[in-house]
Amino acid sequence: MKELFRMFTGFFKIGMFTFGGGLAMLPLIQKMAVDDYKWLTEEEMVDCVAVTQAMPGVIAINTATYIGYKRRGFAGALFSTLGVILPSFMIIICAVLLLSTIGENKYVDSAFTAITASSCALIMYSAIKLGKQVIKGAFGAVLAALSFFLVGILEVGVVPVIIGGGIAGIIYAGMNSKRIKEKTEKGDL
Repeated sequence: MKELFRMFTGFFKIGMFTFGGGLAMLPLIQKMAVDDYKWLTEEEMVDCVAVTQAMPGVIAINTATYIGYKRRGFAGALFSTLGVILPSFMIIICAVLLLSTIGENKYVDSAFTAITASSCALIMYSAIKLGKQVIKGAFGAVLAALSFFLVGILEVGVVPVIIGGGIAGIIYAGMNSKRIKEKTEKGDL
């Protein structure tokens, strides 16, 4: 029960004090889950992000659910998910009530502009940190650059790019195993 409470409060704090959505939460979730509580290894966290980003829904909620389930089953998933959802729910209710009374206000608009800029920095930090862990070798670098080009420049949907990346990885692995087998048969290895 103690660990379930720790999961709830950990995700609650992240949900309460992180602005900018799920991607901005990833560095904090990673620090908590990998460094602080050792719920996952670095490799498991990379797998977690890959799986949860490929699923429909908000990545922070998917990640919390994944980590909770992996660590403590259904109860862990429930506590982690509620922990990350409740702050947003409460903040949205308060914000709607507050903003409806304030209306247009240059100070509030400026605050939201600054929060958005800060969130972009958190998202970039998360992308760089995950990139360092995931991109290994020329194939990974080319695939990452191509994916960025397709999504960021050509505005191709994320789902086809993820599916294409998966297919490219399977083909690449097949080609590598074939080369290794040929070199082994020739005696080069």
